[in-house]
Amino acid sequence: MSKFNLKPLADRVIIEPMAAETKTASGIYIPDTAQEKPQRGKIVAVGSGTKDEEMKVKVGDIVLYGKYAGNEVVVQNETYLIMRQSDLLAIEEQPTKNK
Repeated sequence: MSKFNLKPLADRVIIEPMAAETKTASGIYIPDTAQEKPQRGKIVAVGSGTKDEEMKVKVGDIVLYGKYAGNEVVVQNETYLIMRQSDLLAIEEQPTKNK
């Protein structure tokens, strides 16, 4: 990703949606017209929070969100979503490395 120069305000986050699945578990390819809208993405920017709500997500977290959550914006030909932290459904836990 090139230099990202947007900073969300208050309790908002900017998410880079992950690509939708193009193949089913059984190996069948899904055409573009039948693919579901992505519901998973990577946080690329986080606001500073509010006095009532501290930010629980950080840049680099993989999150799940509702199918119609957020507002789409296009920055340097890339599509991102801006939404409130409260619109996020879950943070995907990253596996820990065994020492």
